[in-house]
Amino acid sequence: MDREWNDSQPIYRQLRDRVVAMILDGVLKEGDPLPSVRTVAAEYRVNPLTVLKGYQQLVDENLVETRRGLGMFVNPGARDMLLQGERQKFLADDWPRIHATIQRLGLNAEELLNGGGAARSSSDIAPRDAAPSQPAGSPTPGSNPKKEER
Repeated sequence: MDREWNDSQPIYRQLRDRVVAMILDGVLKEGDPLPSVRTVAAEYRVNPLTVLKGYQQLVDENLVETRRGLGMFVNPGARDMLLQGERQKFLADDWPRIHATIQRLGLNAEELLNGGGAARSSSDIAPRDAAPSQPAGSPTPGSNPKKEER
């Protein structure tokens, strides 16, 4: 897990999101134990209650289960539930904005699949208001070409 926190959302929510990412990425598999609350709190220098609150969200979402005296474990089917939810979230929230940007910029499928690299020429990359480049050896504006070298 990343050790940096951002100010855009509470730490317990960021902890929850990191565990979700670990499940989606396959780092945590079905039946695997989550790191203990005390371990995470000590390692990331956060209050144990903050870690517990993040973990409790995962329990509430049926992604993990608490086994008394043993800890918390990833539930069977947690990754599939997350994938389904994340796909729906992407299609509902992110895709319309991304699609509108693609349309606005007039991008085609080839440009998107190539990352834009193959479809660009060097003239497309240079800023449009950039001054033309100077030939090698020519003076730059504000320099004195007659200045003697010592």
